[in-house]
Amino acid sequence: MSFPRADPDPAPAPPMSSSDGFLGRLRRGGIEPGDSEELRIRKSIVVFAMGMMTAAPMFWLALYWLMGLQLSSTLPLAYQVLSVCLLLAYVRTRNFTFFQYAQLALFLFFPFVVQLSIGNFISASGAVLWGMIAPVVAVPVLGTRRSIPWFVAHIALLCICGAIDLALLHSARPASTVPLRTSALFFTLNFVAISSACYFLLRYAAAQKERYEAELRSANALLRVEQERSEKLLLNILPEPIAERLKNEDQTIADGFADVTVMFADIVNFTQLAEGMSPNQIFSMLNRVFSAFDELAEGHGLEKIKTIGDAYMVAGGLNDSREIDYTRSIADMALDMCRTLAADRIVEGRVVEIRIGIGTGPVVAGVVGKKKFIYDVWGDTVNIASRITSEGGPGAIQVDATTYRRLKDAYDFQAPRTVPLKGKGETAIYRLIGRKPHDVSRDTAPEAA
Repeated sequence: MSFPRADPDPAPAPPMSSSDGFLGRLRRGGIEPGDSEELRIRKSIVVFAMGMMTAAPMFWLALYWLMGLQLSSTLPLAYQVLSVCLLLAYVRTRNFTFFQYAQLALFLFFPFVVQLSIGNFISASGAVLWGMIAPVVAVPVLGTRRSIPWFVAHIALLCICGAIDLALLHSARPASTVPLRTSALFFTLNFVAISSACYFLLRYAAAQKERYEAELRSANALLRVEQERSEKLLLNILPEPIAERLKNEDQTIADGFADVTVMFADIVNFTQLAEGMSPNQIFSMLNRVFSAFDELAEGHGLEKIKTIGDAYMVAGGLNDSREIDYTRSIADMALDMCRTLAADRIVEGRVVEIRIGIGTGPVVAGVVGKKKFIYDVWGDTVNIASRITSEGGPGAIQVDATTYRRLKDAYDFQAPRTVPLKGKGETAIYRLIGRKPHDVSRDTAPEAA
């Protein structure tokens, strides 16, 4: 028969130590540490089938001898020697493709030769039926399509044996050396043994597949956990809509927003505060303050943009899915930030105070670069918020004219003052004092966390 085209052999495994050389590969049945799970299963099935088929001829021969029939042991011994030699050659050369086809050929043709050497179907008790092992093994090892020629070859050998028996039915031939009672017994034994061999081969293949699938499920579960961690990390860096776009789109992310409220907050006299503090103390102070601000931003439905040294930046109006009055939410968060520090001003033994600047207007937002990227915002609105922050004193919350017009009905402000801002000239800024006493409800914005 013509063999179906086989996959090329895997690349040679890396050199192994002397303790893991030929004997080590022989103990593992030729399975290499770098083999894929699919290849491991194929190798183990062929070696498992070889073990069964190598033991079966001598076991059957021993049964014949126990029943007083002195059949020749030449073929069983020859089969065992050839099968073992093929195994040793495979382990030494690591050529699994040749080994699998050579063993399948032995599984297929040896029973045919045994039956012809003993006699006909009756005297040989249907020994040729053992050839069914070849297509059964070929299914999990070669695949469904490549197993077809082996099944067809087995059927062909059965037909040849039947044709020979029919052709010689009326011809003069020596009487069978195997009594009919013995033939009937071995027919039963052959059917039982072949059925058992097919069952255990398929069961072994299924068990190997189930083990592989269990390992795959475990690996997928670990992968899902890691994916969830990565998703959480990504969402800690980027807004959720931007993270989804970044995962699904291979293009620059840059959006224009006609109306966004931006807030900057920085620590007053941070340089002087940090003098004499260790790096760990500086980190602990900033982490404690900014972590509290993060909770406030989340509670008010706002988007933290970034921290820049001792400065904290947050924006409202970038996330279209949140239907809130983001300018009011920014103002409330600013007041909460001041109240939070007023209640616990001593951080790492230092008195910490902040100043805040808020601006409202158009911005451009997007992700810059391809490594260590962040979601950032740019524009005059950002510049104004940053510059009016530096114009304030400890505890001051200063806003631009646009923000003031939106908040003046619900919040109290000091009288405006005009300050020169770089690139903007004389600019009116307003200091936010707090919410007006009669404005005690918020219709759309959540309460601070």
